[in-house]
Amino acid sequence: MEKWDSNEGTSAFHVPEWMIQFADQKQEFNKRPTKIGRRSLSRSISQSSTDSYSSAASYTDSSDDETSPRDKQQKNSKGSGDFCVKNIKQAEFGRREIEIAEQEMPALMALRKRAQGEKPLAGAKIVGCTHITAQTAVLMETLGALGAQCRWAACNIYSTLNEVAAALAESGFPVFAWKGESEDDFWWCIDRCVNVEGWQPNMILDDGGDLTHWIYKKYPNMFKKIKGIVEESVTGVHRLYQLSKAGKLCVPAMNVNDSVTKQKFDNLYCCRESILDGLKRTTDMMFGGKQVVVCGYGEVGKGCCAALKAMGSIVYVTEIDPICALQACMDGFRLVKLNEVIRQVDIVITCTGNKNVVTREHLDRMKNSCIVCNMGHSNTEIDVASLRTPELTWERVRSQVDHVIWPDGKRIVLLAEGRLLNLSCSTVPTFVLSITATTQALALIELYNAPEGRYKQDVYLLPKKMDEYVASLHLPTFDAHLTELTDEQAKYLGLNKNGPFKPNYYRY
Repeated sequence: MEKWDSNEGTSAFHVPEWMIQFADQKQEFNKRPTKIGRRSLSRSISQSSTDSYSSAASYTDSSDDETSPRDKQQKNSKGSGDFCVKNIKQAEFGRREIEIAEQEMPALMALRKRAQGEKPLAGAKIVGCTHITAQTAVLMETLGALGAQCRWAACNIYSTLNEVAAALAESGFPVFAWKGESEDDFWWCIDRCVNVEGWQPNMILDDGGDLTHWIYKKYPNMFKKIKGIVEESVTGVHRLYQLSKAGKLCVPAMNVNDSVTKQKFDNLYCCRESILDGLKRTTDMMFGGKQVVVCGYGEVGKGCCAALKAMGSIVYVTEIDPICALQACMDGFRLVKLNEVIRQVDIVITCTGNKNVVTREHLDRMKNSCIVCNMGHSNTEIDVASLRTPELTWERVRSQVDHVIWPDGKRIVLLAEGRLLNLSCSTVPTFVLSITATTQALALIELYNAPEGRYKQDVYLLPKKMDEYVASLHLPTFDAHLTELTDEQAKYLGLNKNGPFKPNYYRY
């Protein structure tokens, strides 16, 4: 090992031979032609990005077949063709993904085991529109094990794992989804789930409200036989409340988005981890010192802000609700209006569930290389449509990453075309999705088996007892032991020893 030499109080480092050779090589590298470097680099980045997404992504993105699945005639090993996926031959890979997911979804597997004999969903015909991932596949197969018949489409054109969709189709589930659908494909897939001869749904499981909207618009008579709707997103719940307020909601609906387990675990804890994953996989960026503005300080915004702050980012927050705004201030974030910081921030993240949160005016004022992405469900938060104009150039640099270039050379980095970042560009922790999926399954069981009159044509929250049950099913994973109330303590608090332990108005 080389050492420092001392000479009359000064120190000098003897440069090793290998460092001299490296410097010479570096100079030689810098002399090489760079004319085509940018294009070549773009392609190499795109390839490495695709390879590093996940084990699933290598199967999903590597197909050279550009033929639309709608133009293919495919059948599974049982001879059924009642599905439309990218490539049924990927089913084996998808089955491995599902088996891995099952290991991290203890509550759903426990529910499957406990209720399989009773078949609480026998006779249920569930039409679903959610993200189609390995975790959703575990939910679908659980619903099937509990007696339900299912038909499924994707709620997001970018989040489908093609090999998982193939595995479900091979297992006999009518699935209509593939990664990279067009808008026309998206609605066609939903219609194929709903409009089928000899089969009519009596339950809806929705994520975003598009499926409910389609049935309401195209097949309103179907609601005569539908027992209920289960909705899991802010956007979809908002749509349901609008229908209810207008007196147009035809069936009972269960709002699982605002259940405690969904809010805290899927929205807060999940996004706290997946925001970093999505940004890192798409941009390879360093978070320390970056200026970030997070639009919205609900549960999703709280998770995003906490993660970025922990990584050393300087985080600003925008909010319309004074209570959430005060929470942001107390958590150490500076509350601003978007136009106050839009010129200086490095990253803009939307998570409001609203529309036109980031407008063309904001986009025009952003600094060069500003990253723009969305963590809310809907793709309406960023005005992407305003960027599709002749004077702007779109350059795809890797999967789900576009550079939008202005005439003066300024560019912004748009992720997933403004759609949900974590499910479009990375993955979501399976354990968290176990909580959400179990909540959805219990909500479907409750609505399907509820006696007539228990639920009217309105929007309901998941009963508190079910929320607590979902949480309790996940505690054994941590070897956690709950303290039990004594009879005297339960009487003192006015509670049942077995719960529920908090009133509905309690804020966790």
